[in-house]
Amino acid sequence: MDSVLVNFVYAPQVGHAIEALHYALGYHAADPSRRIGVVLNANTPAELATWCPFIDEVHTIDLDLFDPATDARAQLAEIGKDWDHVVADARSAQPAQRDFFPGLAAYYDQADAYFPGAKGFAGFNKAPSYEPRQPLRLDLPRSERTGFTVLLGGSADRHMYPTVASWELILSALAERLPGTEFRLLGKLAKDGRTSTTYSRDEYERLAAAVPGARLALDLPLRDQLCLVGASKVFLSPHTGFGMAALATGTPWLCLSGNRWPEFYFNDGVPFYSVLPDRSRFPCYTMVNPEPEPVEDEGPRTPSMSAARIRADLPELLDAATLLAGGGLDYATALAGHRDRLARCWGGDRSMMWSIDNVLAGD
Repeated sequence: MDSVLVNFVYAPQVGHAIEALHYALGYHAADPSRRIGVVLNANTPAELATWCPFIDEVHTIDLDLFDPATDARAQLAEIGKDWDHVVADARSAQPAQRDFFPGLAAYYDQADAYFPGAKGFAGFNKAPSYEPRQPLRLDLPRSERTGFTVLLGGSADRHMYPTVASWELILSALAERLPGTEFRLLGKLAKDGRTSTTYSRDEYERLAAAVPGARLALDLPLRDQLCLVGASKVFLSPHTGFGMAALATGTPWLCLSGNRWPEFYFNDGVPFYSVLPDRSRFPCYTMVNPEPEPVEDEGPRTPSMSAARIRADLPELLDAATLLAGGGLDYATALAGHRDRLARCWGGDRSMMWSIDNVLAGD
């Protein structure tokens, strides 16, 4: 029996685990008889892989991404060498990534020396065979979809997310547009070594008191969070890796796009809508380059999350929310629309339209 190990140790955010699971599914789809394993950062919620029946083994590596003296050889020895193919995160070979994360570079050099099987990079359609663009769905309980789940922001610095006043504007407008809608406000405030939300409990409570239909859902286990998302009509947030996990529950993601990274994961069959900022007015998508100059909005704030940007794009966000909540947008239409809006956002520069499995290519 053929075997593939998806060696995908990277930063601990949830979205990187979803990347690994997506690639594992592609290798399984190409040959369902395969034994499939994944290796993740120990601070990543590796339990996600246990909700994927096509994955046979889950391993984790505890390391300091920034420590060039990282030594993971003892942990690697616990995985075993009997893999026909070992496919790594392609970032492990990129000079800029290796320079920025010397501990990660050390780990991948040790892994390369340890595993005797054929080496490659995850998601490339070479040996081992890989079937791209598979629909990833986490094996979690299903229930009738109602309301919205909302994540105010991810784990980045607080100035990279909207103020509570901006969120009150957004959610109050949604409550007026869609009367009777319930909004479950997700958040992880506990500091446990994993990523957590940078909003405070006081901010959540202030917002819940101000918005009709808002209820708090804080510090729930990941499984419970994702079950709530899977039972909602729409998941709403800025760019966050948790949005990729939301897509894996089958729930549409309405993204207030901006900050460093554009959305790059589009899970087959799940509608989505990214509200893209006017980059000439609200600079963003700097990726590994320095952030744009902040603007004043209850203190310094990244331009694409500022009150001015929120007000500018609120009509589009409301229309997109109405469309997604009503089931009026299918995946193919969502993808085509996003491709067109992204091309305009980048002024026709298609080199910036990258995505997992190259789904934005349009073929």
